[in-house]
Amino acid sequence: MLIRFALLLSILLIVSSAALYLVTRDPRYPRFIRQVVLFMGYVLMVFGALYLLERYGLVAWRVLV
Repeated sequence: MLIRFALLLSILLIVSSAALYLVTRDPRYPRFIRQVVLFMGYVLMVFGALYLLERYGLVAWRVLV
């Protein structure tokens, strides 16, 4: 649920920044879009690593104990 909300919020930020860039041609907006994309990439990698740890690491630990 939280991941979906973060993805929805980031998509809205990217779309609104792209629209504002098309209107104003201010170079801040592409930089902001890049920062949002990089941040969401990092967030998704962290949650992916936690998912893999939970799925394979903790399940395997439970089998060994």
